[in-house]
Amino acid sequence: MPAIAAPAFVRRGSLSLRRLPDLLFLTVAVGGVLRLVDLNAALCWELVPLVTLLAAGYVGGLALWDRLGRSGRPVWLGVLLALWCWVSWGMPAPVATAYAWLALPLAILALRMFTGRTAVAVTGVITVLLVLVVARSAGTLHPELVVPPAAALWATVTLYRTQQRLLGELRRTRAELARGQREAGRLAERARIARDLHDTLAQELAGSRMLLQAADRDWDRRPDLARTQVRTVVDALGANLAETRSIISDLTPPALEHDDLATALRTLCARHTATPSRVAFRTEGEPGDLTPDRAAALLRVAQGLLANACEHARARHVWVTLDHRDDTTVTVEVRDDGVGFDMAAATAKPGDRGLGLTAGRERLGALGGSLTVRSAPGRGTLARACLPVDALALAGMAGSR
Repeated sequence: MPAIAAPAFVRRGSLSLRRLPDLLFLTVAVGGVLRLVDLNAALCWELVPLVTLLAAGYVGGLALWDRLGRSGRPVWLGVLLALWCWVSWGMPAPVATAYAWLALPLAILALRMFTGRTAVAVTGVITVLLVLVVARSAGTLHPELVVPPAAALWATVTLYRTQQRLLGELRRTRAELARGQREAGRLAERARIARDLHDTLAQELAGSRMLLQAADRDWDRRPDLARTQVRTVVDALGANLAETRSIISDLTPPALEHDDLATALRTLCARHTATPSRVAFRTEGEPGDLTPDRAAALLRVAQGLLANACEHARARHVWVTLDHRDDTTVTVEVRDDGVGFDMAAATAKPGDRGLGLTAGRERLGALGGSLTVRSAPGRGTLARACLPVDALALAGMAGSR
């Protein structure tokens, strides 16, 4: 069963919807600055720095979203609301009307911070501020003037909440489908291993047992025949050992039996913290679903690259990155500040590292991927393992719509 992967248009669409309020905020803010400059009045020039501060504060807060945390984000929102009211209250009437629409992205921002009754309460406060701004710019608190903006604000909030709920349901559905796919993959793998063991090892071991029993009977009367039978069993056991290793190499790594690739890599990096090297792991982009064979290949290659960095390169720091930003490719990058090595010498006379890199290239190449390495003596090493996302999985998802 192919892995369930989100179509590219779904991920790009959700990202665009998420950034649309930010684009609206910046468009109104920049347009307001241009309008103030065009009016060229003393009051306008006093408001330009405040508008610039409002836009810079909005962008800066988005850039520092994770660092602000749950306690810092409400403070940031409060500062933005205060600046917005200050600017809108001092604006000339022709420009203040446009600035009233900044309430929409600010309300969306509140929904990203709060849930439940808190979100409703904060949205209510923003609605009151919006009504006051519109009434001040119009010079009257007439329902025909204040009701449409307030209704538009709540309609936008409702649509945003609905969209977020649908995206949440989509993510849960994808997770459920991925769990079902992994379970089906495990069952199929068990059935394959059972067939392989029955058709190869079980049959060969049964034949070897019969030969050993025959050799035991003929050992005293016909020793030459018995030795021939024993040698045949030895040769068969050698072939069986090679077959066993082949079956083992096809197994899904235990780290991927219950976790995804990101969790398995994070666990792998955590195990290497006991070494002299400091290993840091991070992910870029929205994690997608990989078929088990592709995830296993990336994990195996990453294990080899990390071992090279910690054991052979004598690196003080190692950085491992799982990159999902490209909709068609998944990349694992391992970078270290170790001693590095001569690429030409490693190719001409491969040692432990060279053999590992060659095996990694072969493993990824069998799945349409690649392994690129850049290194020089004293300059560390950068290795990048890339695998294409299964195109059949994407086509299957799109075709089922």
